[in-house]
Amino acid sequence: MTTPDAPLLAVRDLRVVIGGRHILHGVDLAVAPAGVTALLGRNGAGKTTTVRAVLGLVPRTGSVLLDGEETVRLATHTLVRRGIGYAPEDRGVFAGLTVAENLRLAERPGGGEPAYALVYELFPELRERARQAAGTLSGGQQQMVAIARTLLNGNRLIIADEPTKGLAPRVVTEVAQVLERVAEAVPVLLVEQNLAVVRRLARHCAVLADGRTAHQGPAADLLADPQATHALLGVGRREAAAAQSPTGRAGH
Repeated sequence: MTTPDAPLLAVRDLRVVIGGRHILHGVDLAVAPAGVTALLGRNGAGKTTTVRAVLGLVPRTGSVLLDGEETVRLATHTLVRRGIGYAPEDRGVFAGLTVAENLRLAERPGGGEPAYALVYELFPELRERARQAAGTLSGGQQQMVAIARTLLNGNRLIIADEPTKGLAPRVVTEVAQVLERVAEAVPVLLVEQNLAVVRRLARHCAVLADGRTAHQGPAADLLADPQATHALLGVGRREAAAAQSPTGRAGH
């Protein structure tokens, strides 16, 4: 077990080679034991590969400590049973199944009573649409299903990969509000391009560049430094100003 101040998830020298191509060249990442830790980087930096490697979805070497226990050689299903919930970038809903059936599939045998009360408190719309085919939902509603599935089994860590991607601004705000509430109970590793969402949610961050860790530290410090956000993320002045605004909108 970790001490109270130790990272819940500690990734060290994580490397991934797929088809002879080196994708990750030694990623280091520490996920705080509370709140939201953001994983940032330009497109193609290796963010999604990193979370897939943590979950054992791609071959990897290095060290992945979950609550102090080495997991790099464990299979994905074992990691899931040990308390990692995953909301993938493509949301991963089963389009032909109803909302209720999608949630039921996420239940783990022997995992205790599924936390439907919490799910429906955060997502009352999913109760109303329980019999609706998930493929007919809007992108925002499908994202709600993806996040809801991670909450059913008392997970110790939730990984959310680009949860606001492609969503309308109003829905982005709704998803951010839900993640904010989720993070009060369960630590979240958030892969996100919307810096206003990162500013609102994240206490800590790590930035990847070319498959390596280029920066780790408090998220607020990074987002308050226009030179650093430009150098590490390619963010211009207007985007940097938006990231510092509570509404996520730059001034004119």
